[in-house]
Amino acid sequence: MQTDWDDLRVFLAVAREESLSAAGKVLRLDPATVGRRMQKLERALQANLFSKSPQGYALTDAGTALLARAVQAEAAMRAVVAELPDPSDQLSGQIRVGAPDGAANYLLPQVCAEISAANPALEIQIVALPRVFNLSRREADMAIAVSAPTAGRLVVQKITEYRLHLAASESYLAHAPAIKSARDLRDHRMVGYIPDMIFDRELDYLADIGIKKVPLASNSVSVQLNMIRQGGGVGVVHDFALYAAPTVRRILVKEISLRRAFYLIRHEDDRRNPRLSRFAEALSSGVRAEVSRLEALT
Repeated sequence: MQTDWDDLRVFLAVAREESLSAAGKVLRLDPATVGRRMQKLERALQANLFSKSPQGYALTDAGTALLARAVQAEAAMRAVVAELPDPSDQLSGQIRVGAPDGAANYLLPQVCAEISAANPALEIQIVALPRVFNLSRREADMAIAVSAPTAGRLVVQKITEYRLHLAASESYLAHAPAIKSARDLRDHRMVGYIPDMIFDRELDYLADIGIKKVPLASNSVSVQLNMIRQGGGVGVVHDFALYAAPTVRRILVKEISLRRAFYLIRHEDDRRNPRLSRFAEALSSGVRAEVSRLEALT
């Protein structure tokens, strides 16, 4: 005769506590209910599982045989439950993420807002700085970078690649000389990074195109985009940032196209931290999806 797990759970409590009242406290059931459940189980198995005495409930031979199987079933059930995701197991506490300001301004707000909505007890801090973060000094719990570090006790994971193109505002293009090839850029004001404040070689976009003079410069990607949006000149723009500047359009798309990547950097000591690992996975998948979505709009 089959028995369900709930019957076995009650049986285990009585066998371990040796009384209906004590078992009832463990199970949060009244003793009469525990007694009825045991009578039901005995009828189903057609066997007496306990003998009652002044000392309490003692297992019979049939009860002892069932106990061994019930303990095995309990262990198996716990193993299954441990492997199942717990929908109530939400992230909490504070997590600080360092990121270059392009990612921090145009990707992380919407990605982190979604993570926050799913984990109300979680506090996310985004530190947007145009420089490399020092995780060894614990400036952040993890950081997004545009190149993979090769030194230090770090765990590096490539998140996704992204594209960049030359762009200018429609107002600038309406009054400036035509741009039909890269050679024409010599006749235009260029917007880009301050040369001596480029903290990563991967950000030296204009040098890759052969541009040396930058009349309008900033160490911030968002400031550069605003300069371009205001008609300041021509500059390199992340495709995923163009949604924030609808009057800016890409130029020389077929001739000049840059590709870079974002990497998630964590301290090696945090590799086995399940909380940070879960957040890192959510952050990476969110950034990946958002880059793909925004680039599809261009």
